[in-house]
Amino acid sequence: MARYVLSAPSKQLETLPGTLMLTDCLEACQANESCSAVNYETGLCVMFRSTADQLPGSLSRSQYPVFTIYAQKSCFGVRPCSKAWCIDRVQGYRLPEHAKTSQSVATRRDCIELCLGETEFTCRSANFYAHSGLCELSDMDRITLSEEANIVAYDGAEYLENNCAEEPSKLCEFKRISGRILKTVDSVHQNVQSIDDCRDLCLTAPFRCHSYDYNETGEHVCRLSHHSRATLSDLSEPYLSIEEASTYEQSACYNVSIDCRSGEMITKIRTSKLFDGKVYAKGAPKSCAVNVNNSLEFDLRMRYNDLECNVRQSAYGRYMNDIVIQHHDMIVTSSDLGLAVSCQYDLTNKTVVNNVDLGVTGEIESTLSEEIIVDSPNVIMKITARDGSDMKRIAEVGDPLALRFEIVDANSPYEIFVRELVAMDGTDSAEITLIDANGCPTDQYIMSAMQKMASNRKVLLSQFDAFKFPSSELVQFRALVTPCIPRCEPVICDNDENGETKSLLSYGRRKRSVFNGTDGVELAIKSDRQKRDVSHQTTDENILLVQSIQITDKFAFNGADAANNGEPRDGLAKLQLELANKTDTCINGYGFIIAGALFLLLQLTVIAVWDNMQKRALHKR
Repeated sequence: MARYVLSAPSKQLETLPGTLMLTDCLEACQANESCSAVNYETGLCVMFRSTADQLPGSLSRSQYPVFTIYAQKSCFGVRPCSKAWCIDRVQGYRLPEHAKTSQSVATRRDCIELCLGETEFTCRSANFYAHSGLCELSDMDRITLSEEANIVAYDGAEYLENNCAEEPSKLCEFKRISGRILKTVDSVHQNVQSIDDCRDLCLTAPFRCHSYDYNETGEHVCRLSHHSRATLSDLSEPYLSIEEASTYEQSACYNVSIDCRSGEMITKIRTSKLFDGKVYAKGAPKSCAVNVNNSLEFDLRMRYNDLECNVRQSAYGRYMNDIVIQHHDMIVTSSDLGLAVSCQYDLTNKTVVNNVDLGVTGEIESTLSEEIIVDSPNVIMKITARDGSDMKRIAEVGDPLALRFEIVDANSPYEIFVRELVAMDGTDSAEITLIDANGCPTDQYIMSAMQKMASNRKVLLSQFDAFKFPSSELVQFRALVTPCIPRCEPVICDNDENGETKSLLSYGRRKRSVFNGTDGVELAIKSDRQKRDVSHQTTDENILLVQSIQITDKFAFNGADAANNGEPRDGLAKLQLELANKTDTCINGYGFIIAGALFLLLQLTVIAVWDNMQKRALHKR
């Protein structure tokens, strides 16, 4: 299977228009003894009596306007799997630096058979070099390495990906990619009633389905593909750009098993993509945790007598706990998962309940804003919905939000820069820098660059998905804002996107002066400025904005219901956002001392006056 087109009109056997399934095209070729290869694009299947191997120079790379998929019959000495096809082939490319074994072979077919028959490790891909006959086997492929360096161009090489490799499939997460859909897909299903049904079709497809779209090419139409951004790096413009459209791309799949031992339970996790993060018992992200560094398999041991791991005995012989798979070192995001695990010893079975993630029901409420007043301008910071509208009371982990910086006075001559935006927790001083001292985002996936609102140049917005710290109920946002007049020029930031470095503009500025303030304290800054030429200058003031957010983390894994029937309710991780300084009262210790001294002085004065009056009364007598 390859993204190429066979050009051989004299060898054309049959054309099947209206074919909406790649599998139907392959089955038609399998049923026809004269068919050796096919070209497929959505809605068209063309069968040939010869293969590209028999017709040198007849195979060319497929491109605009739609890419064509080429497949050919192959006979192997090793029995392939039940998938619709067993190998994806990319000519002129290889997967570097991940070979586990290598061997010289005579043909590409011999290299494929080595991979299919490998027993010491899971062979997910192979590199075959036709000029030398070298065959390199690897336990990695484009999917497991999707966040890292992928296949690279190499003359004379062929990258062979094994679709028969067993991969996790019990719990799969998909990420929405807005603004584009694939030009060619593997199958088109009609009369699909919901997007959840479309997702289920992807998970149960007879091939490794990695993306789908729904209702984008017609009502109740579901399109599936074995491709994703990770597998299309060698192809130019595989997507159609449609502003309102969306493609749902598989981010990762997990299999979880439990090893129940005499004094501990071991949670063993397998993932389809290299995992770099940590796994920990809920509520103990530091004391009962395992850091994972780029691994497909990892585990967490929890001893029953270890108080730090908080394993619960819900019934006689039944032990339970909740664990979190967290992708970021410090914060919980919508990509993370919550799992409820248990061991039942009297039944000798092992139970894993893994349909609990960090998604939360409820709508975003209540505008959150703390106002910092300076001489000029007056600036406020608030959290809003992505479109700039005010929020409601409750937000969800992963909800699309925006951090808004705004000059209150619409007639102000100033504009503003934002830099050194930091998120802090309220427990152990953990913090993460979101916008650096230059005004550039440190991680585009957590906090985007500062952008001016199109309709109001006095407003800066940075988009982000709601997140939280795992060990605290308090999150503080702190930022330095620098006014400038009459306009602020953006800083140019380097952004790494899918392995490519691109430049983006952000309305932060290079650090020119240092502001000395107290972390977590709201400050009102005033200064007397002398007359000077302010044309295209920034002011000498830095404004420190601080916003405190109260967060409640409720995974709600099993609860009492799970103890009764082994089934959890949906886990909720609600973010309840409140202002932290509505009723703060500050009492100075020196004030207590002064007040006490005044009180004693007053008492002595009263006693002296009373004594004087008594002496006068006695004298008169």
